[in-house]
Amino acid sequence: MTDEAEGPGDSRDAGRFTAVYDACRQRVWAYAVSRVGRQAADEVVSETFTVAWRRIGDMPDPALPWLLGVARNVLRERYREEARRASFAAELRGWEAGLERSAERDIAEGVAERLAVLRAMAALPEADREILILVAWQGLSPREAAKVVGCTAATLRVRLHRARKRLVRAVEDSPGRAAAPARPRAGIVSEEMS
Repeated sequence: MTDEAEGPGDSRDAGRFTAVYDACRQRVWAYAVSRVGRQAADEVVSETFTVAWRRIGDMPDPALPWLLGVARNVLRERYREEARRASFAAELRGWEAGLERSAERDIAEGVAERLAVLRAMAALPEADREILILVAWQGLSPREAAKVVGCTAATLRVRLHRARKRLVRAVEDSPGRAAAPARPRAGIVSEEMS
């Protein structure tokens, strides 16, 4: 056997795959949870890393944006948009219930703001939600998020700006919000993230 193995299977590929898996699995899982909920996230991660193993030679460095793009394609192929929305809404209801219980015990302004942001996120269109999740929750730069979504960095920045404006507007229009609203401090709407 020669040192030049074709395709996945040699020790260099296995070592690289293991390193990428260890470094990125949790972030890919968090991305999947944010899109389809915890029940389906493990399956999406498994399929994503199966594709990564098969295409180890195509995997760029850094691998995270590419892996998130693969995960996005896995989701598109496996679920209709309506099914994804239903799962996301179910997960969000669980978060809201926990926050509402916290709000009953502690009436801190931060908890109320977070609840308003989560409700506003649920009301946003899927495309806006995805961009905000990639940048704010996954911590990707606009350039990296553009690779995941499949557009240019400039286009993504415009979409991100518009999504943030719609999110702020939705938070401000949120039911149960105080009469004298302050702009939310949540990291999701922070302009500093671009």
